[in-house]
Amino acid sequence: MKNVKIRLSSIQDVRNFVDIVTKHNIDVDLSSGRYVVDAKSIMGIFSLDLLSPITLSAQTENETEAAALLAELKDFIVEE
Repeated sequence: MKNVKIRLSSIQDVRNFVDIVTKHNIDVDLSSGRYVVDAKSIMGIFSLDLLSPITLSAQTENETEAAALLAELKDFIVEE
């Protein structure tokens, strides 16, 4: 499982993020506080507090596929 912090600052960011995540056959969750949603759900993402970074959790045993997903999401990943 890979965990990174991401930031989705606009509606377009959310749309682009969901487009990228749905292309991959990985279970991806987003969490903010005690709330956890499916990262492939636009409505779920908008239920989170997007004003601060949120945690992305990719559940996969395949390190290559996880690395490919994170490479595509590099514009959303924040370093803290």
